[in-house]
Formats: sequence, C-alpha cells, structure tokens
Amino acid sequence: MDTQALIAFCAVAEHESFSAAAQSLHLTQPAISKRIAGLEDSLECKLFDRIGRTISLTENGRALLPRALKILRDMEEARRLISDKSGDISGTLNMATSHHIGLHRLPPILRQFSEQYPKVKLAIDFIDSEKATDKILHGQLELAVVTLAPKQHEKMVVEKIWTDPLQAVVAQDHALNTGKTLNLKDLSSHPAILPDLSTFTGQILKTQFDRFTLPLDVSMATNYLETIKMMVSIGLGWSVLPASLIDKQLAAINVNQLDVSRDLGCIYHQGRSLSKAAQAFIQLLREFQD
Repeated sequence: MDTQALIAFCAVAEHESFSAAAQSLHLTQPAISKRIAGLEDSLECKLFDRIGRTISLTENGRALLPRALKILRDMEEARRLISDKSGDISGTLNMATSHHIGLHRLPPILRQFSEQYPKVKLAIDFIDSEKATDKILHGQLELAVVTLAPKQHEKMVVEKIWTDPLQAVVAQDHALNTGKTLNLKDLSSHPAILPDLSTFTGQILKTQFDRFTLPLDVSMATNYLETIKMMVSIGLGWSVLPASLIDKQLAAINVNQLDVSRDLGCIYHQGRSLSKAAQAFIQLLREFQD
C-alpha cells in the first residue's frame, strides 16, 4: 500500500479538509486529491463523503484510519531502528510545541540541538498543547513540549521542565489598576480576555474562580497569548499572562486568592520507544530546566 497515499488520507481525516491537509503536508490540493483517489481505487471503496464543503469519513474510511495510522507508525519505527543501528543520531524527529513555548522557550534549545545533531531533521508542528497531547496519545507524534495538563493520562510519560508563573494584568489606564491589592470578586465584575476555558491554562484559571463560586466573565477567548496581550493593552479587559510577556504596555495587579502558575514540559507515550534523536532532545531540555 502506498505510504504517501496513507499520509494524505490521515491528514484529510484529521483536518476534515483537502485544502488544510495539503497545506499541512506542503502539497497542492490536486496532489492530495489524486493520492486519495488512487487509494480509493486500490481499495475499491469510497473513503470520504463530500457534501458541499463538508468532508467526513465513510464507514470504510473510519475502519481504515486506525490501521493506516498503525502502518505509518510501524514504518517510522522501522526507519528509526535502521537509523539508530548506524550509531549516528539522525533521521526525523516529529514533535510539537505550543506557539508560546516555541517563541519564548525553545529557540536557544533548537539552535543548540541543530548544531549538535546536524543529521536530524526537525519536523515541528506548532499547535495548541491540548491538540499536541491528543496526538501523542494517538501515536501521531513522538514528542511534544507543551503546557502540561492539570491531570495527566495514565499512558503518558511526563517530565516537567519549567514552571511558568502567571500574573494578572490590565492596561495602564484600566479601572482595576488602583495600586491596591484586589480579590477575585473584583476581577469577576470586569470582563476578561483569556484562553478558551477548555484549554489547560483556562482550566487552571476556572478552578480558582470555581473554588469561591464566582462567575468568570470571558468577553473574548483566544489561545494566542500575544493577541491577548494586545487586547488587554488597549483596555478591552483583564487577563492572566506569563510573567515573561509583561512589559510597559501592561500593568501587573496583585490579587488575593490568585496565585497561579502552569507547568511546561515534555510528553511522550509510554508505549513508544524513543529514537536517539528524541532522547538527545529531552536530555538537552533538562540542561535548560528550572
């Protein structure tokens, strides 16, 4: 079975879009369509229903997906074993990280890793921590460096690398910037701009308000912290951001009962044998550990 066609099939199934799958694989949409058509011809069945702009797996497609993922994992494992036997650290390291970590934590690590291991190709997916965690659980990635979930899955190996302190912030001219120590009730009466409450960071914050049965008025939600920072800086609401993002555009405010931080680190599936490249990357991460 053509592995390139299987890769295209899995990408379309994940994104539920031929164009998004093409973009993720750096191919044209006609190339993706041709691979899917070839796969459907070879299997003599239809794999996707196409109704308007909606793409969904057929019953045969749903049956194929876990088997296709396993074939691709087995192929990657075979390539890794052959590469590892050469003694060199080489091959492709398929990993993911969040946008914030990728911008503010990983650059010096990635530079040092690429200098030490020039034969390793880094294939990095910049996605939300929650999506990266799900991909690790389903065997679609070897390693991820992300915000760690408040409660970890039993099949996940987790190593904390950094503590990321979170600080309540507002615009300099916001009503909450009084110079006094506030409480959660004060925050509760003003609109907030936060990551979606289903994200790991959102869950951490919601737990704080739930403890005191206080409502959390989220007027805008985005998972891009740089966007949140901009929205806060022009006075559209308060937020909680990593201390590393706070500058003169923002005012840090002290809030009783709000002492929060999140853990950042690396994760991988406990049933997966890590490549030498992944092991070397984790070892380098430890050198930058808090």
